[in-house]
Amino acid sequence: MLVDTHCHIHEADFPLDPDVTIERAHAAGVSEMIVVGTSEESSRTAVDFAALHDGIYAAIGVHPHETHFGWNEIQDLVEAQKIVAVGEIGLDYFYNHSPREVQIKALEEQLQLAMNYNLPVIFHVRDKKAERGESVWQDFWPIFDNFPGLRGELHSFTDTVTTLEEGLRRNLYIGVNGISTFAKKDDEQAMFTAIPLDKMLLETDAPFLTPVPFRGKVNEPAFVREVAAFQAAKRQLSLDEVANQTTLNAHALFAI
Repeated sequence: MLVDTHCHIHEADFPLDPDVTIERAHAAGVSEMIVVGTSEESSRTAVDFAALHDGIYAAIGVHPHETHFGWNEIQDLVEAQKIVAVGEIGLDYFYNHSPREVQIKALEEQLQLAMNYNLPVIFHVRDKKAERGESVWQDFWPIFDNFPGLRGELHSFTDTVTTLEEGLRRNLYIGVNGISTFAKKDDEQAMFTAIPLDKMLLETDAPFLTPVPFRGKVNEPAFVREVAAFQAAKRQLSLDEVANQTTLNAHALFAI
């Protein structure tokens, strides 16, 4: 059994039939999926989508790109059925679509919501190219540390081994997706290999980041199997070992 802990198949612009997509996921051994909100509207859609489908759960939150549009309505959704996380939320300094001070305020308020309802957090944290030693992590870690007991994962993690160690030290899980199958640099693959299996979550981020061997196609939850198979081969483990442990991890963090 596999879990796709992060996908966006609930969105109105998802280019595949969602019901057929879910059937293909089940045929590939993916029995559970988490649809992840990125805005107030997207989060409402995620809640509604999860309510209509067995084995589908919702995360609600406003992505840092969208924080300039507001995030207060998230509080109205948090008590809905089948919500398993707040996310995806965080800081994105790569594009700066929202001012940094707005991103930080939104992150802090959504983290407080997660704490109030004892929900884990799906973090989107993306750096820019370093300028004069600046880094998104210099802002992120102090904010995270202000919320003792906070649980969560670093979604679509592609940073350094040093940053990985900082996340693991804070007991965070690490989201691994199709990027791991096509990253070319030795240091990138070394980082993925350094992720302990008992802290790894598998995800697709569908419809984005399609793994090898399906590059060029729309990503979908069924393809999380390819991410698992790639990690199994790299670690000289069986597919079942990777699937079983990452499923245990997903159940432990998200209580599904």
